[in-house]
Amino acid sequence: MRFAVMPPAHERFLSTPDLIGEYARTAEEEGFESIWVFEHAVIPAGYDSKYPYNAEGRIGIEDDDMPEPLTLLAFLAGVTERLRLGTGVLILPQRSPVICAKECATVDALSGGRLELGIGVGWLREEAEAVGTKFEDRGKRTDESIDVMRALWRESEATFHGEFTHFDRAKSYPKPAQAGGPPIHVGGHSSAAARRAGRVGDGWFPIGLDDANFEARHEEMRAAAQEADRDPDSIEITYNRGNKLDTVKRYADLGVSRWIVAAWGTDLESSKRILGELSKKLVAPLSE
Repeated sequence: MRFAVMPPAHERFLSTPDLIGEYARTAEEEGFESIWVFEHAVIPAGYDSKYPYNAEGRIGIEDDDMPEPLTLLAFLAGVTERLRLGTGVLILPQRSPVICAKECATVDALSGGRLELGIGVGWLREEAEAVGTKFEDRGKRTDESIDVMRALWRESEATFHGEFTHFDRAKSYPKPAQAGGPPIHVGGHSSAAARRAGRVGDGWFPIGLDDANFEARHEEMRAAAQEADRDPDSIEITYNRGNKLDTVKRYADLGVSRWIVAAWGTDLESSKRILGELSKKLVAPLSE
């Protein structure tokens, strides 16, 4: 099992260089494999959409800093040496896939091949509309965007004609340091996300599922992979469901190979202390 962290997102923590930089270096020193950050371009005040991952339906950090994730990861690449850099998740259909491919390739090249690209379709209708996209076609846009980015990463002169994106003999450099491009981890709790991971994902990040729903979605992911003539065992599973050793072991038996923990203290020092405690509790006994 490899262990990852999501850093604190309260107040100005993620946009204060000394705080997030020291946190990332500590995570690296404590043996964590990766750090994962998430995104919202905007969170409109008074949104009606329901956040799917708690009973209140609110994300709860609307007034805290939420830096653009690839920019933040580029900064973290410069202050760490081995720590892999993940988006958990980047809202892909709200972006131009051509520009996103360039941004991801740049981060991957400058970090020496450390980017893990978690993507999702988004749950916040008001945000999708604010950035000028449609909420209803976000699934189709996501599928096409994955194809667009991989074409630009892998081909010297890429041509693509889809429903939303068109170009001929496009050159996009630098190429990612990782052959074929950064691994794409499909995030989300829905059947559609599980099936998408099976069809086209390098990984699956089933956010927010309880035990019963995890098993059902896992079967859907594997079935979709088999239907696409892919090996379901080749799809890496990243998950997060608490910090209990027995829980981690149980999910390892189900095929989870990366476990994300939220090491959130009230300040930098308490967060570093939590990182150390989790390292002793989980990383040391269970790391590969």
